[in-house]
Amino acid sequence: MSLQPTSNASKINWINYKTGVKHLYFKMDADSKSATISIELNHPDLGVQELMFEQFRELRKLLENNLGEEWEWNVHELNAHQQTISTIKTMLPGVSIFRKEDWPAMISFFKQRIVALHDFWEDARYAFEFFL
Repeated sequence: MSLQPTSNASKINWINYKTGVKHLYFKMDADSKSATISIELNHPDLGVQELMFEQFRELRKLLENNLGEEWEWNVHELNAHQQTISTIKTMLPGVSIFRKEDWPAMISFFKQRIVALHDFWEDARYAFEFFL
């Protein structure tokens, strides 16, 4: 991904993507069963977390237009650490980080979507300035 420029040719740390908004992350994860990319909201104040989620709902059409697909939307679910988070995500099932032959499919899955998320965020981040 380090060779993948943004749409405006700026350099990005794709793995540790900085949204600039505390408690709002773009995450990529892979394990032995699947690859997942998500927008994660983990603000400890659940009211604020829900407001952030609602702000994404207002921008759903813009997000889906950038992604070219619909994602799964989950408000207030428990993560593996028993913390309440909200997510917008999609998954590539049936791949394993431990199978080298799955890597090209996983890279393609992540690359297309993280670049699309970046393009979305270039336009949408201003709607989240209230949360800075």
